[in-house]
Amino acid sequence: MSDTPFRWNKIIIPAFGPSVLFGIANGAILPVIALSAIDIGASPSTAGFIAALVGLGSLAGNIPAAMITSRHGERRSLIGAAVLSVLALTLCAVARHPVLLALGVLLMGLATAVFYLARQTYLMDAVPVHMRARAFSTLGGTQRIGMFIGPFAAAALMHMVGLAGAYYVAIAALVAAGALSFALPELQLRDNIGVVAPPTSRMSGIASTHRHVFLTLGFGILLISAMRASRQVAIPLWADAIGLTPAMTAVVFGLVSSIDMLVFYPAGKIMDQYGRLWVALPCSLILAASLFALPLTGALLSFSLVCMLMGLGNGIGSGIVMTLGADASPSVGRTQFLGLWRLIADIGTSAGPILLSSLTALISLSAGIAATGAFGLVAAVIFWHQLPRHGGPRRDI
Repeated sequence: MSDTPFRWNKIIIPAFGPSVLFGIANGAILPVIALSAIDIGASPSTAGFIAALVGLGSLAGNIPAAMITSRHGERRSLIGAAVLSVLALTLCAVARHPVLLALGVLLMGLATAVFYLARQTYLMDAVPVHMRARAFSTLGGTQRIGMFIGPFAAAALMHMVGLAGAYYVAIAALVAAGALSFALPELQLRDNIGVVAPPTSRMSGIASTHRHVFLTLGFGILLISAMRASRQVAIPLWADAIGLTPAMTAVVFGLVSSIDMLVFYPAGKIMDQYGRLWVALPCSLILAASLFALPLTGALLSFSLVCMLMGLGNGIGSGIVMTLGADASPSVGRTQFLGLWRLIADIGTSAGPILLSSLTALISLSAGIAATGAFGLVAAVIFWHQLPRHGGPRRDI
C-alpha cells in the first residue's frame, strides 16, 4: 500500500457492499434449494444432497479460487465470481430437472469460494494492519446482515411468483454486487500477481512450509467452524426435541441473528487494540458453554437464553477466521496460503454437522451436542498457546 493516509470512505461501499449483496443472495436461496429440487421431481434425500452442493462446491473451489485470484487479481476475480453466480442462479431458476438444478447449485458454491477469497485478499491490501481485524469483522458482519435480509426479500417475491422468486432476488443482488466490485478502486499490484508457479508445487510448498500454522491455529479454526455449522443444526433439532413449534423456533433464530449482528464491530476493535486472543478465546469458550448448556434446557425461556448466548459467542467471532488467516499468511504465496486456510475452515464447516448427526444416531442428540461443545475447549487451549497475550497480529508465523 502507499503511504497515503487510509480513509474508509474510499472503499466502504465497494468493499463491503458486495458482501451484503452476496449475503442477501445466499439468504434468499438457501432455504428454497431443497424445496425447488422436490418441486421438479427429486426425492427428499436427493433434494438434501443438492442443497449440500453449495457447501461442497465452496469446499472444492478453495484451491482453484487461490489460483484464479493470484493470476487475475482481486477485483477481476470478484467481478468474475458475480458473473458466474448470476449464470448459476439463472440455471437454477429455469431448471426443470434435478441434474440441472444440481449443476447450478454446484457452480454457485464454486463462485462463492472465489468471492470469499478475493474479497479477503483485497481487504488485506486495502486496509492497514492496525485496522485489519475491524475490516474483517465488518466484512463478516455485513455478510450476516445480508443473510438476515435475504429470506424476507425472497419471501415477498415468492408470494407473487412462486419459488423462482427467491432466485430472482438473488440474481438482482448479485448483478448489483458485480457492479459494485467493478467500482472497487484499483490498488497497486503486488509483485506476485500474474506470476504463478506450477499449481501443485506451489500449493504443496506452501502447505509444507507453513505446516505448523495449519496444524495449530488452522486446527483451532477448523474446530470453531465445526461448532458454528453444528449450532445451526443443533438449535432446530433440540427445539423439536423439547416440543417447540416451528414458529417459536423461527423467532428464536431471529433473536440469535440480531445479537450476532450487533457485536461484530466491537469485536474487531478489541482484536485491533488488545490482540486476537481476547476475541478468539471468549468466542471458543462461549460457544462451548452454550452447546454444553443447550441439552439442559427444557422450556422456551431457558432455550432462548442459551441460544442467544450462542449468538453472542458466534457474533464476537465475526471475522476471526479471516483475520487469523491474514495475520499468518506470507507475503509470497499469500493467496495460495489463504486458499488452504479457507479449505481447512470449510472442512470444519462440512464435518461439524455430519459428526453431530453421527453421534446423535449412535448415542443421543444431547451427547452429540455436548461433544460438539468440547471442540470449543480444545480450540481455546490452542489459541491460548498460539496467540500473543497483547497487541495485534503475531509476527513469528
